[in-house]
Amino acid sequence: MDILFLHQNFPGQFVHVAQSLKERGNARLIAITDKTNPNPDLIPTLRYSFPARNVGRAHPLAQSYSSRAARGAAAAEAMLKLKESGFIPDLVIGHIGWGETLFVKDVWPTTKLIVHAEFFYGGENSDSNFDPEFSEGDDERLAIRMRAKNAALLQSVHDADFGVAPTHWQGSRFPLDLRRKIAILHEGIDTRIVTPCADALFQTPNDGPLLRRGDEVITFVNRNLEPYRGYHIFMRALPDILSQRPQAHVVIVGGDETSYGPAAPNGKSWKRIFLDEVENRLPMNRVHFAGKVPYSQFLALMQISTAHVYLTYPFVLSWSMLEAMSAGALVVASDTGPVQEVVSHGKNGLLFDFFDHEALAANVVDALSHSDRYTSLREAARQTIITRYDLRTKCLPQWLSYIRNVARRN
Repeated sequence: MDILFLHQNFPGQFVHVAQSLKERGNARLIAITDKTNPNPDLIPTLRYSFPARNVGRAHPLAQSYSSRAARGAAAAEAMLKLKESGFIPDLVIGHIGWGETLFVKDVWPTTKLIVHAEFFYGGENSDSNFDPEFSEGDDERLAIRMRAKNAALLQSVHDADFGVAPTHWQGSRFPLDLRRKIAILHEGIDTRIVTPCADALFQTPNDGPLLRRGDEVITFVNRNLEPYRGYHIFMRALPDILSQRPQAHVVIVGGDETSYGPAAPNGKSWKRIFLDEVENRLPMNRVHFAGKVPYSQFLALMQISTAHVYLTYPFVLSWSMLEAMSAGALVVASDTGPVQEVVSHGKNGLLFDFFDHEALAANVVDALSHSDRYTSLREAARQTIITRYDLRTKCLPQWLSYIRNVARRN
């Protein structure tokens, strides 16, 4: 079987399935990715050039589609080169988010296409109208913008033979007629690696303290520190938490850029804006901004965490929350979709209203004050991941079975 992967940051969500297929050796694998992708080639890889400055001007409502169509065209050129060399895949697996799957069926009309249907914008209880502090305008105009933003996603899922979403909540965002072709398959957490460790250590930056399990450690982790992931709510809770717990340290992992939503105004970063708001009320010697850290350090941090805070708009669920649970951390999380699909308050974690930073503070303070009371929740959290999201026994077998079944269909 010949399989092509499409992802601008390959391997991305396909890392485990691509690695497993490679190890099995019974399929010819090729990937197409962006030339600027810093990840090493896991399998033979073609890289396309996509200078964003060449996209050209478009009406504001058309900018999202224009950008994705331009990237899709760049990916299509790479596909055409493969086709000219005689490569005709039995299966293409790609992510819909950036447009790379838009023209697969024009290059290979009979090839089966599975798309990673990660998210669909707009609708009730959506990210776009969730946070009044960053309102995008009145409901009607917002709905128009979201419809335009979804155009490329709709085309990609419509043209695909099958789709995959990592959570039921994320799959439920798509229109009903498309939802029928979307299977719920999470990428999986390797619970053999992401496991509790009593001897874990984390060195805070700038010659700060060496933290270990048993210390009062609050953790907050995201790719970038921004409102979509509740950074502003977390920062507003910190003065209260740290004033009540004079021995506690907080470690904040994440970059200064923007992954989701609008960029910070006036050339600033969201990190700086919300730190400025509360800095004069914080003991900064106990607040450690670690930036982006290697995975081994992230894992150690989760293993020593007393309370891991996770917030998100109703949006894509982060792997980091599931990894924190697998590592035995107590997750204190926003009561938003798709978090509710994984965390049950008082059973395997703690939930609070996203906007209630006082409730967040109260939960964290109690977790720090009475850590032993939450042992059963930590154990239940890890068991949740083992039972529902374990890579080796659950998610990877499901993915491989799904691929085999798709390949067999006429």
